[in-house]
Amino acid sequence: MKSHQKLWCGQILVVAVVCAAAMAGWGAASSAPTQEVQEQIPTIKKEVRLVLVEATVKDKGGKAMKILKQEDFLLFEEGQAQEIAHFSQDQLPLAVAMVVDLSGSIQPFLRPLRYASMSALKALKKEDEVALFTFTQYVDRRVDLTHDKLSVSDQIEFFEAGGATNINDGVYEAAKYLLEKAPAARRVIVLVSDNVPTAGGYSPNDVLNEALEADAAVYSLKVPGRNPIGAKALSVGRGLVNVKKLCEETGGEIFEVEKEGSLYLAFAALIERLKTRYTLGFYPGSNVNATERKLRKLEVKLHPSFGVKGKDYSVVAKRGYFPATK
Repeated sequence: MKSHQKLWCGQILVVAVVCAAAMAGWGAASSAPTQEVQEQIPTIKKEVRLVLVEATVKDKGGKAMKILKQEDFLLFEEGQAQEIAHFSQDQLPLAVAMVVDLSGSIQPFLRPLRYASMSALKALKKEDEVALFTFTQYVDRRVDLTHDKLSVSDQIEFFEAGGATNINDGVYEAAKYLLEKAPAARRVIVLVSDNVPTAGGYSPNDVLNEALEADAAVYSLKVPGRNPIGAKALSVGRGLVNVKKLCEETGGEIFEVEKEGSLYLAFAALIERLKTRYTLGFYPGSNVNATERKLRKLEVKLHPSFGVKGKDYSVVAKRGYFPATK
């Protein structure tokens, strides 16, 4: 007898195979195996994690390609082609952690951020959830994951800016929270900052690994902060996270307020991008050892008929994942 049960919570597939063999010693009058025989029936259990990969595909002009099918995609793990076991677009619920920089450099953007978030977050689905974090030197979780998007934007009304810019800890704490509280959702971190860190706690490598562990794409809503030259020079020093690299490695993007024209337009474009990403899923091979905690490389491409990746189109997706430990 073979039974299959899929659990989206954690993306675990448990397959139980029970094999029963006829026993030579059974009497003709026996209609069921004895207790001793039942104890001898072997039960084999195997756990395999369904790995989900979020991807945005853009044409050579930078415009998102919104009408693609499963057969259009190719997915590789460590250079080996994988069978795509799941394919969807904006079907699974989202868990979004807004991580807002409250350093003095972004003071002028706090009031516009409230109104931008009120409108942009409404574009999410009813079942999508949003949490709110703020940071200066230290990180505060202001709002737990909620379906009430308005409660998130309302909090911004009372923010006061001033202090250091500890992006490292802000992203790390948000990723850790999402992994714990939203195991069944697509997880996203939206960093609202000028992306100029001036303080750190967790190392950049720790931040990246925690985001990958949480399977959380980091998106940046970049505002033009008022930083002195010294602060900008410090931001590239050792121990401080590189936001551009963090977004690229986790499959996110940077939306710049200056390029989009306003904070509202940038936020709206970011939310729209979240709604147009494709979700691909595959089951790792039996040779993947979760206990090694080794990053497995990933790559997403389109079918050769679409041309050459990097020339005819581009793909924004995470570049690796850590196998599940449980």
